[in-house]
Amino acid sequence: MTFSRADRDLLVRIGAALYDRGLTPGRTGNLSLASHGQVLATPSGVSLGRLDPERLSVVSVDGTHLGGDPPTKELPLHLALYRNHPTSRAVAHLHSTHAVAVSCLESLSEFDALPTITPYYAMRVGRLPVVDYAAPGSAHLLSLVESLAVTSRCLLMRNHGSIAAAADLESAADAVEEIEETSRLFLMLEGRRSRPLSDEQAAAIRSE
Repeated sequence: MTFSRADRDLLVRIGAALYDRGLTPGRTGNLSLASHGQVLATPSGVSLGRLDPERLSVVSVDGTHLGGDPPTKELPLHLALYRNHPTSRAVAHLHSTHAVAVSCLESLSEFDALPTITPYYAMRVGRLPVVDYAAPGSAHLLSLVESLAVTSRCLLMRNHGSIAAAADLESAADAVEEIEETSRLFLMLEGRRSRPLSDEQAAAIRSE
């Protein structure tokens, strides 16, 4: 197999950290690592707080199950991000409370769900297109994610949660965590006059 014990332990450790901080409840959320045409992913129906490194799922980039437990049914979303962002080596998907709350708001910009409230959001997320609702695990949701992943490595799925691809698993986890924190700030500021970063300020940070 392509993946080392260190890879497996890293995925388990990050999953536990996200779960322990209450960022994805119950048996929701999933993580993956990609290397040399294979993907190491969290299994179906397992809490991120209770992952077993020996039972993590291994699949090919075309979705063929190669080893371990069966993968999460949301793995095709991960594969769609890998296809559209070939330099990415990890994907994180959370059902975090504030991000899901924002995803339910009627007035979201489909082009970019959240204002750039902090420089860290600009650095770790950039732009956050909104994916219309479709049932989890459905071919329709995959099609929607595939079409929007062309322009962004981070997405917010309506009534569902966030997903992000990055160069490594720590950075993918940072991105979905930043989406959650910015969602929390956005909801706290709702109805108040606030001053997010300007387009020029955000662009300058993204280009650094």
